[in-house]
Amino acid sequence: MKKIALHWQILIALVLSIPMGIYFGSDGIFDLTGVFDFFGNLFLNALKMIVVPLIVAAIITGVSNIGSEKGFARMGGKTILYYLTTSFIAILTGLILVNIFKPGIVDGIPAKDLLALTPLTSDQLSSISGKDSNEIYKIFLRMVPPNIFKAASDGQMLGLITFSLLFGYFIRRLTVKNKEIQLGFWNGVYDIMLDITNLVMKIAPLGVLGLVSKTVSETGFDSLVPLLHFAAIVLFALFIHLFISTSLILYGVGKVKPLVYFKIMSKALLTAFSTSSSSATLPETIDGVTRAGVPKKVSSFVLPLGATINMDGTALYECVAAMFIAQAYGIDISFGMQLSIVIIALLTSIGVAGIPSASLVAIVIILKAIGLPEEAIGLILVVDRPLDMCRTAVNVWSDSCGAAVVAATEGEQLLCN
Repeated sequence: MKKIALHWQILIALVLSIPMGIYFGSDGIFDLTGVFDFFGNLFLNALKMIVVPLIVAAIITGVSNIGSEKGFARMGGKTILYYLTTSFIAILTGLILVNIFKPGIVDGIPAKDLLALTPLTSDQLSSISGKDSNEIYKIFLRMVPPNIFKAASDGQMLGLITFSLLFGYFIRRLTVKNKEIQLGFWNGVYDIMLDITNLVMKIAPLGVLGLVSKTVSETGFDSLVPLLHFAAIVLFALFIHLFISTSLILYGVGKVKPLVYFKIMSKALLTAFSTSSSSATLPETIDGVTRAGVPKKVSSFVLPLGATINMDGTALYECVAAMFIAQAYGIDISFGMQLSIVIIALLTSIGVAGIPSASLVAIVIILKAIGLPEEAIGLILVVDRPLDMCRTAVNVWSDSCGAAVVAATEGEQLLCN
């Protein structure tokens, strides 16, 4: 019998969670809220477990695998500049829209009751309220932690990310023998963490079933209103980034007609949409940009790197999700905290694995950084899968645009000019 694909399993779990929450909640035929709680927390704990090793290994391998030859160094600089620029634009797009439309506020009231959020403790509230304009310089202090292991255990990922970036960079400057040892080790760790992440995602259907069923049992269908508003904001922001921001860069810098290029890349974008994996889509992405005239020396470098560190749609989603949850709790996010979210979303998007729903790991990091409970991530699981499909397509589109832009700046003549 053919195995049901993971995305279908999650969608089935999502559909089943509605009647399960109604008929087997606290007011249903049988009270299974304890069971829902168990599987929901099991999934959340598994996500938290993989955060540190996955992010560290992904960033170190992504940075250290950049070629060190002069041509590759120049190309690498252009590639990273493009990826950082487009990710930053994506995050700002999401941040502006979530501040304008405020999906976490319903009829002028925070949606915490509609979403059955557990009230914040006084310690949590004081911790969050203490993050004011002074948070701006504190961000830079946290980027250099005095104890890297304590930072990891405390969930202070900003310093860990900075350390990983430096570690990956200086691996490239080792002697050939030591460099090979380090690259072999960290590439192995990264491959292991991808396998473990895939294993964790196999219990995602149970996690979704547990978390959503519990929410439905406590709130009924009222919780769908802010969630659908949140999903609409994410989709609108992704639309702007795909059809306006990156397309303007593609046309302005790469001198490529966006509609023609979009048609060439349509197969890769459909693959990305259906698989929710930029890594799995990589062969189709390479094929598409090759047909557009991007030479192999560019595509073989830019695209694998992009599948690892360039996650425009993911970075945008992380930012909007964190702001939505804060709004739902009724927390007024200061400028300093929003800047912190932008920086962390930008850096964590580098370390998010190119596999389905891996961005949930990064959202846990952001929630921890701004003082919100990680369990609140359960809110967005209802709409995470379809949004994951959309943001992965945006990730792949940005990667392909990056290949075209870098090729154009290297003097290559593309077929779709």
